[in-house]
Amino acid sequence: MLRAVCFAPVLALCLPLSAAAQDARPDLAALIECRGDLGQLAAIAPLLEDPLKAVALGWQPLPQANMFMSEYRLLTPVRVFGHDTDHIAFSGGGVVAVLDLPDPRPLAKQLELETAVDTPAKAMFGKEVRSEEVPDPATGKVLIDSAVLNVSNVSSHPGKTLAGCSYSLDLPEDEEASGDGEALPPAQAAQPG
Repeated sequence: MLRAVCFAPVLALCLPLSAAAQDARPDLAALIECRGDLGQLAAIAPLLEDPLKAVALGWQPLPQANMFMSEYRLLTPVRVFGHDTDHIAFSGGGVVAVLDLPDPRPLAKQLELETAVDTPAKAMFGKEVRSEEVPDPATGKVLIDSAVLNVSNVSSHPGKTLAGCSYSLDLPEDEEASGDGEALPPAQAAQPG
């Protein structure tokens, strides 16, 4: 039986999932390292909505230390960016590994990311690694499917580095700027990762 999954935090986008995809374990390393796609992230939505499904995969929900993130401890660690971690978090349209790295700068340099903020208290780095035009299956309008690799620190997790990928599906900039494109309803706007 085919089932569609709608992933509202990324975009009210419904993606059909085969039975195999519904039962498959998500490739967290691929998603975190921007080797995944929006459909793979959308397939995780049922796990985030039902803690028992997450537990069945070996994900232990953690207390919410940051109001913008849903965090999990993994039974089996995942290896990302050359580091092992058993701590992941989801935020809007993104998934990050919570790494035991007190300073995000060396990892950002290794990944050749651009600096967004670099102060003694806060460091944020990123780079768009994919940007493709795709047709909206419902309307036929052209949308931009993008993936942004990001590395940062956050005050709610001292001594840790957050490293991962934010996925989004947006109107092209020229349509947004000119007003020619229909604005996406607030529930459908991509959330920052």
